[in-house]
Amino acid sequence: MSHTATWKILEDLMIKLKKKGVTIPPTVLNDLRSAKLMIKISEAAGSTGDVSQKVEEYFGAVELYLINEAQKTLSSEIVDQWLRRLEDATAETNVEKTEENKFITNVPRDQKWVRIEPISNLPTERIEQIAKETNLSVNLQKDGRLVVYGQQEGIKEFLKKITAETTKK
Repeated sequence: MSHTATWKILEDLMIKLKKKGVTIPPTVLNDLRSAKLMIKISEAAGSTGDVSQKVEEYFGAVELYLINEAQKTLSSEIVDQWLRRLEDATAETNVEKTEENKFITNVPRDQKWVRIEPISNLPTERIEQIAKETNLSVNLQKDGRLVVYGQQEGIKEFLKKITAETTKK
């Protein structure tokens, strides 16, 4: 199951950021632990859509925080490498892979992008609103995910706002 690969990549990124002096909040650590527990449960009991969706929600929150911190601490090339690794692991998780899932189209070369999947506490409409507030553009993909793109500073601000939204209790 490729959820394990995604979990390992997120764990590795977290370790790298800790070595760079980034403090990881307990909520992010708990979300990563919870995702691993849910993965183990799904492997033991057989995969169900509910478990898989919950794992994706945990991954989404962890990824948003870690990528936001990585953009503050690491070079954009290294952040892009981490994003590619995560995208590859996510693509393996999806049974039906399409070319659209592998490549981002209609994004100008000089702009940065992030792909985000709406979750229950962060629906498509809210993601689009936050993107607009940070002067970013949004493309809806056939699989329901959104590609948010624009200038690097806008992406950073967007990720901060998304992180704040998803960590609200």
